Amino acid sequence: MTDVLRRGRASLAFGFLVQGVAFALLVTRIPAIQDRYGVSDALLPAFLAAVPVLAGVGSVTTERLVKRVPPSRLLRWSQPVVLLGLLGVGAGERMVELGLALAAFGLAVGVLDASMNMLGVSLQRAYGRSIMLSFHAAYSLGGIVGASLAWVGAHWHLALWVSYLPVVLVLLPAVLVGSRWYVDDRGTAAGAEGQADEGGVVVFKWLLPLCLVMTVAYIGDSTVSNWSAKYLQDVLGSSEQMATVPFNVYMVTTLLGRAIGDFGVRRFGAVAVVRAGALVAAGGFAVVAAAPGAWVGMLGFTLLGLGLCVLVPQTFAAAGRLFPGASDAAVARLNVFNYVGFLVGSPLVGALGDLWSYRGAMLVPMVLVLVTLVYARSFGTQPDRYGGGHERPRTADVGRGSNGL
Repeated sequence: MTDVLRRGRASLAFGFLVQGVAFALLVTRIPAIQDRYGVSDALLPAFLAAVPVLAGVGSVTTERLVKRVPPSRLLRWSQPVVLLGLLGVGAGERMVELGLALAAFGLAVGVLDASMNMLGVSLQRAYGRSIMLSFHAAYSLGGIVGASLAWVGAHWHLALWVSYLPVVLVLLPAVLVGSRWYVDDRGTAAGAEGQADEGGVVVFKWLLPLCLVMTVAYIGDSTVSNWSAKYLQDVLGSSEQMATVPFNVYMVTTLLGRAIGDFGVRRFGAVAVVRAGALVAAGGFAVVAAAPGAWVGMLGFTLLGLGLCVLVPQTFAAAGRLFPGASDAAVARLNVFNYVGFLVGSPLVGALGDLWSYRGAMLVPMVLVLVTLVYARSFGTQPDRYGGGHERPRTADVGRGSNGL
């Protein structure tokens, strides 16, 4: 293990943390943003939907850009745009300014998410063991920090730009300095070997199971982030104050699960960890749906954090294993389904809650998460690239061989 890789890992983890801070500062202050710009309840969903849609465009664009520009360079310049877009959201005064700031934020987030995970996959390949969950743990930690800073701003009734400006002034130069140590796949021996050994073509039918898992994971995640407070207060009869707790609990358990998840992957393999995560998450949704009161509901959201937290990082890692010669393109395409799940999840639960019941609506993401069990083998084997349509074992599964991810 070289100092170059260690510094690359530390700087990328910091990039994940900063992204968690920025995204949390945006989504947790939506009511304040709505009040500042006078966005009506009818128009707000359109503004919120525009961010993941544009992020998907940014992710698709990244797939094309990385053929000419290293992912490290895309990450180096997209992260400042995200931070400046956040500041623009807080500093604008007119609706058109909000639209432009959110557009810049959304497009840059798509480039940033894709390039960050590209670098994470390539670093994991270079390390020769599972480290992907640690990057997403840093993102969860950033989310907790961002949500805490947002609470401070709301508690002291600070203007949005006053809340955002100190954060941007601190983090913007820090990410520019930290970006000096990003390590590209093309700069590692393992990456060069992978590019030479494989044809570099992404076959979508092989990627499709991972796309489905990614979508399901984000349907579950968006269900928690958008409906946990309402569910606890309106369905389980909690106080308004207690209704704010489930999301924080979810974020903390997500952080803890990802912090130890890499050890589980190294010990038991990715397939076993993904299956366990899906079962725990499904159990969490079942507990939430059947909860007689708020405290049992809190237990369900705790289980959801522990279960869902492993699915997204391992899905990106599996895409890198599946297409070692085209991991950048595979990650960029897979990342689009992050936003598909985000767009589908919240409206799906809301519509089912209105038409049926919110308890019943929680059973739908539960069933979808269980579908992950059907595709769990995709995390440990890859299709035969040379004909026959059969599956062959990987040359080295995660944590079980010398050259695998």
